[in-house]
Amino acid sequence: MIRLNGRVAIVTGAGGGLGRAHAHLLAARGARVVVNDVGAAAEQVVQEIVSEGGEAIAAVGSVTDEDFVLQMAADAKQRWGQLDILVNNAGILRDKTFAKMDLADFRTVLDVHVMGAVNCTKAVWETMREQRYGRIVMTTSSSGLFGNFGQSNYGAAKMALVGLMQTLGLEGEKYDIKVNCLAPTAATQMMEGVLPEQQLRLLRPEYVSPAMLALVREGAPTRTILCAGAKGVEAAHISMTQGIHIADEDQMPEAIVSNWDQILDAGNAFIPNNALEQSRLELAKAGYVPGDAP
Repeated sequence: MIRLNGRVAIVTGAGGGLGRAHAHLLAARGARVVVNDVGAAAEQVVQEIVSEGGEAIAAVGSVTDEDFVLQMAADAKQRWGQLDILVNNAGILRDKTFAKMDLADFRTVLDVHVMGAVNCTKAVWETMREQRYGRIVMTTSSSGLFGNFGQSNYGAAKMALVGLMQTLGLEGEKYDIKVNCLAPTAATQMMEGVLPEQQLRLLRPEYVSPAMLALVREGAPTRTILCAGAKGVEAAHISMTQGIHIADEDQMPEAIVSNWDQILDAGNAFIPNNALEQSRLELAKAGYVPGDAP
């Protein structure tokens, strides 16, 4: 049984849908929860949690407001003495094809999803470093991982969170700060009109939250991307093929094209530990041995 007794969690966008389900599950497993949303629904979720014997407070405001976010984190720390879990779940949609999209809508989606997550993570980061413990979940999406028609802004934002996770996971490792991503498929307000009713009934937000719990537990992984929906759980990976080395520099463009299938062959792909793995692989194929003179 995964227990979070004594832990303090902040869940953004928790007034309904996924965030509400996350907040309820965290509270049910013993965490004290800050329920964040832009409207009064946050107070309702708090009342629900308290009525079930849990402990929660509301923080009404936008994750794009840096001052509000800092105050939210400070209030939670003052009340409970620590900040252990952050679930960056707040989000919006402004779907249109790129040709028809206003750039203001592009920026708005980036502000909420990316800078909202950055603001919240920055607000808890130093406390987590000091206490040498933290669990952070970024809400990514298959729209970012694999693309989705009409969601260039949303997809760009969601893939940006994967990059944020990768670097923060490295920087937080020695402080036991684990940073992961969750790509949900759930029947939330943002999905209304996108899928038929029969499918939406199978995609209850409560079927996603267990994957979130697995990513914030005591022995959580780091830099993992879980996908979850309809009681299914999968993992997504950003991998790199072994590729080729081209000796003849004059024919490099032509060699790339003629060896296209081998370059793309995923049969021997691997998951790099960090960005330097690309240069290490390429230098090794070029015959460079560490320690060689320049």
